[in-house]
Amino acid sequence: MKIEQVVIREAAALPAALVPLQEIAPQWVLVFGSLTFFDSPGFFDDLRAAFPGAVLLGCSTAGEISQRGVDDASCVVTALRFDSGRVRVLGAASSLASMEDSRAAGMRIGEQLKSPDLKAVMVFGPGVAVNGSALVDGISAVIGESIPLTGGLAGDGGAFQRTRTLGSDGITDNGVMAVGLLGDDLQFCHGSFGGWETFGPARKVTRCEGNVLFELDGAPALDVYKRYLGDYASELPATGLLFPFAMLSGNHDATGLIRTILGVSEADGSLTLAGEIDPDGYLKLMHANTDGLVGGAEAAAEAAAGMHHGRGDCLAVLVSCVGRKLVMGERVDEEVEAVAAVFGTRATLTGFYSYGEISPFAPGVSCKLHNQTMTITLLSEK
Repeated sequence: MKIEQVVIREAAALPAALVPLQEIAPQWVLVFGSLTFFDSPGFFDDLRAAFPGAVLLGCSTAGEISQRGVDDASCVVTALRFDSGRVRVLGAASSLASMEDSRAAGMRIGEQLKSPDLKAVMVFGPGVAVNGSALVDGISAVIGESIPLTGGLAGDGGAFQRTRTLGSDGITDNGVMAVGLLGDDLQFCHGSFGGWETFGPARKVTRCEGNVLFELDGAPALDVYKRYLGDYASELPATGLLFPFAMLSGNHDATGLIRTILGVSEADGSLTLAGEIDPDGYLKLMHANTDGLVGGAEAAAEAAAGMHHGRGDCLAVLVSCVGRKLVMGERVDEEVEAVAAVFGTRATLTGFYSYGEISPFAPGVSCKLHNQTMTITLLSEK
């Protein structure tokens, strides 16, 4: 596998910066950048002109990850060429008509990618007005739960207003973009871990619809949440990133899933979460500190490394929740450094801070939408 990467600060610098990447004649190009790049005139045209035969995939972010660490207001472009002629990359795209269309959009993506030779899928979706867990369920319903699926939801710097996704045919604010990876020579490894801790009592979900939470313990969910947040409540929904929910089953057992707040409604007292809620379950608030989150990132890297058996160069795609970035502040580089230390010098790192992460819990387990995790995909050839 050949990998080249560039980080730019201005869209005008893109054409010249891409020249070293063109030299490897990439089959696949990943693009993660702040919203300003995706809104820049000619940005997509420059990428398409530089890589006419490559599959393009990427999204806007709430922070960019590259070999040099974590950046804001930058754009990371990473080009890949597989040495084996038996590894292929297929692109897929579908517009998302509304949040209620999320599962159907996932199924449309699945239909475009399903193949007897399909080994794995990477997908990026809008970060707002989406039901991420329904999107994941729709893809898996078509391609099968045995096919690993990773990726995440786009960001817009923490504003939660307008995100962008990028595919081979252009840039949109309501597009789901994906690639299917085919070929027995491909190694597709993954790991996902949080590092958050629960606090306070478990609250019964008494009314919800999909990913919209209306009531906890019979009271408006927003009112219950505000009581916990205190002074932080005035800055919702952004401060909701600091206090996500742990999902518990009907018997109070932890499910391993975390849900972040994407929006609030003062009109009906509801909370819109990044993924679906168990209508028969419980929710419990969570908080974290930097050391716990760095430990979680290291655990995710170790899980991916434990699946890996290649000896050559590899690409690590890191999708970490923006809530983690807010908690860690100036120490945010530490979680990326922890991942780099696990993988060593043969791994090139790329990725972004997201509004939702997609990965299986473990090898052979169905894929889920996660929040507040570090999710890692490690790609290489056998």
